Amino acid sequence: MRFRAPRSVSPSPVRGHGHRNSSTFGLYSDSDSEDYASELESSFNADSDDDNVSIASSSSSSSFALLSGINKLSIRTPHISRTPLEQREIDETVASIRLRTRYVDPYEEWEKQARRDAFKTARKELSETHTRLSEIQQQTETELEKRQNEQRLRQQSEAKRQVEGFRKQILDDEVKLREAWKRRDKDLWERIEQTIKMEEEKLVKRLEEERKIQEEEERKRKEAELKKRLEEEKRLKEEADRKKEEEEKKRLQEEQELREKEEADRQKLLDEEREKKEASEVELRRMLSLSSSSEDWRVARTNLQNLKSGPMRFVKANKEMKAEWGRLRRQIVPKIGQLTNDPDAISRISQQLIEIARPSNQPPHNESIYFALCSSMAKCILLQAETEVLAEKRSAGPLAQVAFVLIETLEHFASIFFAKLVQRCGGWPIPIVVPALDIDELPWNEEEDRIKASGVRRSISGDGLENTEEYSNRVSAIMRVYFHILKIRPMNKPLDSMFQLPRYWTWFARMINDSRLLRDPVAPQLIYTGLDVLGLEALDVWGQQWVKTLALIHQGITQGYETGKLIGGDTTEGAAARTRTLVSLENIMNGISSS
Repeated sequence: MRFRAPRSVSPSPVRGHGHRNSSTFGLYSDSDSEDYASELESSFNADSDDDNVSIASSSSSSSFALLSGINKLSIRTPHISRTPLEQREIDETVASIRLRTRYVDPYEEWEKQARRDAFKTARKELSETHTRLSEIQQQTETELEKRQNEQRLRQQSEAKRQVEGFRKQILDDEVKLREAWKRRDKDLWERIEQTIKMEEEKLVKRLEEERKIQEEEERKRKEAELKKRLEEEKRLKEEADRKKEEEEKKRLQEEQELREKEEADRQKLLDEEREKKEASEVELRRMLSLSSSSEDWRVARTNLQNLKSGPMRFVKANKEMKAEWGRLRRQIVPKIGQLTNDPDAISRISQQLIEIARPSNQPPHNESIYFALCSSMAKCILLQAETEVLAEKRSAGPLAQVAFVLIETLEHFASIFFAKLVQRCGGWPIPIVVPALDIDELPWNEEEDRIKASGVRRSISGDGLENTEEYSNRVSAIMRVYFHILKIRPMNKPLDSMFQLPRYWTWFARMINDSRLLRDPVAPQLIYTGLDVLGLEALDVWGQQWVKTLALIHQGITQGYETGKLIGGDTTEGAAARTRTLVSLENIMNGISSS
């Protein structure tokens, strides 16, 4: 009797084909041992403990139920007796069924494994896709936020720029309003000053008429009234300024005013003593043909005013004369510019300048044109000195020689040249502190007029007046030319008194005797210039007296002309000039020439 179990339908194209015996269900033959059934049963029971996943994957739910039923079967029933052959067939059938239920199909395992792998791959791709989409979304949000931040920064920058533009416009408008207010204030004060000036002119005219009777008393009274009025105006101005400042600044200002007053009183006493001394020496000066520093200033200033108000104004007012003067002046400038340190060139250019001012083969010029040409020559020489001598001090020699020839040859050129020299340098060629009153014994119309009379010009580096260093260098360059002129000895006739060698001694004597000049930062620079040009020759001329003068200068730059007061003051320019002066003094005493 045979029992067969149906096979499961499998879509797998490949199945394993193991080696089978000749038996239908793959069982052992009859020649096998009787222990086969027990081994197969133990093997089957051992196989029943395999992984639940493998059992579930190898059969369907019906196969699993059949397997459970088979496990419960008993191969031998105690109440049924069978033959060995029947029992053997039953055992083989049961064994075959067990084998068939435990059979694992490789294709089905591959297919299920493929599904699991595909599922895992799909989940991994889904996770990567979600991650990538999340990153892209985050990147998009970051870029969007960045663009929004940039746009916000641009908007903030644009708003800030517009605010700055509005603020700048407001500031510009404020500056314009302030400038307009300043101009209005300036115009108002100019009208006030003009009114005051007109009243002063009326007062001067009336006083001039009364001065015929009591000239000296009226002059003193006028000066006293003028001084009192100026002091009152100064006091009122100082009081108005003090109200705007803090208490500490007020205290410092009062102390400064006290010091200035003491210095002014002391200087007033010195001026009075000097005036008394000059008054007592008037007769002696007249006999010796000597003049005081104030007289030299008055003469130079008067010559300059007469030159401007007379010939120069007349030539400029006449078109024909102005054209002729301009044509000749344009010939002067290049000739001075072509001057070199060559005797032939100096002689040739000097004769050409003389020919321009006083032509030999033509009728002489009009007197006004002649004075205007002399003024142009003097101005051109001084301007050339300001530029060339400032860069190279040896160029002062040729300029001085040309000026010497013109002074010696051309009539009135000496007084015109010295007047222009005082105009460009202030009171230093005399030397003298520019007085508080003009030559008409009246105060200066404006402070700018007094500054201009002091020789201060506009700065070449920018707006405003030149600083101390620029002014000192420019004046020392011109004065070097003047000292070189004093160094030249005339061969034909004596020169004007302002260009004779004794003026060198007079210059140093006046400089040393005036403390107001000595405390100016320009003083040591000009002293050095004078010693550098003519200091060694002066030792041969004046001998021991010049040594005493040099000793006084040495004391002024090392110890002080007064207690704690050095020549040139405490400025940087003054300290540098004192060092150069000290070196020049040592060279003179050692007999070393500066050239």
